[in-house]
Amino acid sequence: MGAQYPEPMPDKITYLAEGPRVGIRYFTPRDAGEFTALARESRALHAPWLFPPTDPEAYAAYAGRLVDDPTRQGFLVCTREDGRIAGFININNIVQGAFLSGALGYGAFAHAVGRGLMGEGLDLVTRYAFGTLGLHRLEVNIQPANTASIALVRRAGYRLEGFSPDFLFIDGAWRDHQRWAITAEMVEPR
Repeated sequence: MGAQYPEPMPDKITYLAEGPRVGIRYFTPRDAGEFTALARESRALHAPWLFPPTDPEAYAAYAGRLVDDPTRQGFLVCTREDGRIAGFININNIVQGAFLSGALGYGAFAHAVGRGLMGEGLDLVTRYAFGTLGLHRLEVNIQPANTASIALVRRAGYRLEGFSPDFLFIDGAWRDHQRWAITAEMVEPR
């Protein structure tokens, strides 16, 4: 059975959560063109850290996994001004029960870099995970040389918890990662 996507978006975008400049919403099939074009434009920014889908077929498979797999939640970070996709944040490996945890993966698109949009989006996803999804802990694994990603999570209040050698197979090799995490108690109420 193919991916079961949420209903198509109405003309007015409805966000799961909104900040002053961005909102977060789920991936949909109609995002394929914009998402893949932005991913192609942002290749130099993403390499060698991540490789988001750059064609419609790869996007359909990627977004389908986020929709079909109950251990994943995928969010697009969009500007409220015009609805343009600024980036994406996914919660992977969601575990219920005593753990109530998930692992984040994310990427900004080139047009949004340096504008604070992903920081605002990360705050919205973190609060959504701890509120609506009922999680207690989020973890991010980051290659030590990815200073922009480390700065993003540090600003968001995540703490450095350790180092994992040869943690993930990325771009043809096993890569070392720093482990950053945040728990619900660490997030300041609004």
